[in-house]
Amino acid sequence: MSEIPTIEHSDNPLPSNRYHDTEAHREKIKVPTTKELLIHSILFILTFISVSIVSTLLVGKGLQIKVVVGISFPFPTNEDLKAGALFASLLLSFLTVHEFGHYFAAVYHRVCVSLPYYIPLPVGIGTLGAVIKIRQRIQGTKSLFDIGAAGPIAGFIVSLIILIVGFFTMPGPNFLNEFGDHQILIDHFNEFGYYLPLPSLLEGQIVFLFGETPLYSFIASFFPSAPPMYEIMHYPFLLAGWFGLFFTALNLMPFGQLDGGHILYGLVGHEKHLIIARIFYGGLTVLAGIEAIPFFQNYLTNYGFSSIGYAWGIWTIMLSLLMKKAYKDHLYWMGAMIPLSLLLCGFFLYVWTPSLPQQGSVLWVFWSFFIAYVVKIEHPPVRYKEQLNPGRTILGWVSMFIFILCISHNPLTLIS
Repeated sequence: MSEIPTIEHSDNPLPSNRYHDTEAHREKIKVPTTKELLIHSILFILTFISVSIVSTLLVGKGLQIKVVVGISFPFPTNEDLKAGALFASLLLSFLTVHEFGHYFAAVYHRVCVSLPYYIPLPVGIGTLGAVIKIRQRIQGTKSLFDIGAAGPIAGFIVSLIILIVGFFTMPGPNFLNEFGDHQILIDHFNEFGYYLPLPSLLEGQIVFLFGETPLYSFIASFFPSAPPMYEIMHYPFLLAGWFGLFFTALNLMPFGQLDGGHILYGLVGHEKHLIIARIFYGGLTVLAGIEAIPFFQNYLTNYGFSSIGYAWGIWTIMLSLLMKKAYKDHLYWMGAMIPLSLLLCGFFLYVWTPSLPQQGSVLWVFWSFFIAYVVKIEHPPVRYKEQLNPGRTILGWVSMFIFILCISHNPLTLIS
């Protein structure tokens, strides 16, 4: 992801070379200092260590319990740390190529830009990703488009390579027994040629389910022994490839300062982008509602509020606040999108997939708030409007198609 500032719109177009190639501008493009290189290197190392250790909870074979000063602590084994380091190497390869895609595109357009800031976080998968800081306003559509598109396209290619390598090198079904007793699962595969469906495994178990994406499912269909989505965490290449595809999709959402927002803005212009982004945000709240309503219902039932009406009431209030912020109090859009979002939530929950298990997932709820309150759905207009050439136009629509291939309606779910 990149932070790309823009400036107010002007109807006076100016050829790109007139604001890219001035001597004053060239002076801003400097080689990173030793101090800057040190800071970015330390952040990279800390992020690598964080991902390597934290990810052992996913890719490891089980933590050892050690007693330190009379207190029991879980510790990963050396084998687990090796698996975590492999996963970290793959994930950071994706993040690095993605961010340097932005970086080199910015340098090409002579835009002052920082090296990637890696963000370690000792929970989840060990990182919040990486970000570059663009230190000046981008004034033209072509520059904005190129810088926005370079990152996700480069990162997508790396993710695709990681995923394909993972499928070609994955071990046989018996590998799963290294992570506990999976013999029933293995016997079912050996007899029928496919793994047990998820509901057959529940029986009091807690399962962490990764959502299928169109591209992942398509590639997996060529490999009969591909693990089910509730077991891919044991395969570092597949897990890193899945995260790479999904993070690419998140960045390609057509909102505000996300990469997809820059790309769509370059393709259709300010006014059409605003309409598409508002409609798309309504669709995002549908996904959030599909998660939130069952989540609230399960939580409230534990406290004696078993009526589904309470969950719907809470979500309606939250949805109204989200729409109010996202649409900037535009009553026409709020009046149209709030009831439509609620109607579609009900359709998908009770008509389309009434038996779909939904517990423990609020990712799209978080993302809905993040878009409305941080990213914003409207893309600030650039000063100099430029027509994209056919090559950029094709690349832009390919990027939008990549988004469709990589997105999952239910990416991460904890099911019991």
